[in-house]
Amino acid sequence: MSRSILRRLALALGVAAVLGVLLSATLWAIRVGGMYDAQAQAETFYELPDDLPAGEPGELIAVEPLAGAPVGAQAWRIIYHSTDERGADVPVSGIVIAPTGPAPEGGRPVIAWAHPTTGAVGDCAPSRGFDPYQLVEGIHSLLGKGYVIAATDYVGMGLDLPSSYLIGATAGRSVLDSVRAAQAIEGADAGDRVVLWGHSQGGAAALFAEQLADDYAPELDVAGVAVAAPAADLATLLSDDIDDLSGVSIGSYAFSAYADYYGVDIDEILTPAAQAVVPEMAKTCLTDPKLHELGRPLVGDFVSEDPWEVEPWKELLARNSPDAAGGGRPLFIAQGLADQLVDPSATADFVTAACASGRSVRSLTMAGVDHGFIAELSVGALGRWLDELERGTPATTGC
Repeated sequence: MSRSILRRLALALGVAAVLGVLLSATLWAIRVGGMYDAQAQAETFYELPDDLPAGEPGELIAVEPLAGAPVGAQAWRIIYHSTDERGADVPVSGIVIAPTGPAPEGGRPVIAWAHPTTGAVGDCAPSRGFDPYQLVEGIHSLLGKGYVIAATDYVGMGLDLPSSYLIGATAGRSVLDSVRAAQAIEGADAGDRVVLWGHSQGGAAALFAEQLADDYAPELDVAGVAVAAPAADLATLLSDDIDDLSGVSIGSYAFSAYADYYGVDIDEILTPAAQAVVPEMAKTCLTDPKLHELGRPLVGDFVSEDPWEVEPWKELLARNSPDAAGGGRPLFIAQGLADQLVDPSATADFVTAACASGRSVRSLTMAGVDHGFIAELSVGALGRWLDELERGTPATTGC
């Protein structure tokens, strides 16, 4: 198996970390309701009882200190209540990172970070990775600006639950409720002012969070949303990529999640070869060499019908693509012009629609930058936009 091919796949989906074993916990861990030995809890933290009672969105279920935070910061691993697209109570895991030292009056502002694709099942969650901080793009800059960072895993990652991959409303609620969970952590001092920040899959999640915020989390002061190479038009994304390994991987995750959650027949759109392999691909993390081994033979032999053309798949892809107008808040959007996954023209179309809606738009394109690096390389421009946002509505550029 070619390591260079696997490396390109990982970068193409916006992943810069190798997911691995849980951090070895040597601290005392705090679970809501009592104290536990850290080593024992490291093994059981993500295990929840079958009869877990429902809770309010954002209510903490479990929290423990997380080692290895950047200098000048502290961190926690969390499990919290959220709701899915239908309003059902669902537990979600993630992490919270906060600067140390005194917080300003009213609490620190919060960045709600939505990560790019790492897989679609529990073990693929960033919070369970060897370095749970590595995928938080801009972490040092954002902490230096005084932000608390709330980073959800999304429903079905971290915890053993059905996948919510590219189910927009569920992901958006997970993002917003991670902020509520951060506010409940003593010592994090998370306030109500929030900026949403996401890359690729996480870009779509952040956009959904912004358009849902007024109705779902009206107590939060969501000031704006920033995204890098967002999966904003799922039909275009899949039609552009379905004949390469990235598209086969995305399709395996998304089609499996939709089949399970919406009760649609996945066999209607997959070839016999894909039907035999996709269930295993859907359970395989992005950086696992097994994903390449399973997916490569399906390139060119993956779908029997174009999902973006046939119902109910066409409607589901549209439903789970965010609206460019959103909730009308200021938008920062970055796109690499060498991106081989999210076509720059698709992002340009989204920008055009966002500008036409009348919202403030800061559009940044970067020549020679591909999908994997656009978020990290746009952090400087993001920081300047955040400074403008703090002072008021940023000027529109790039429309």
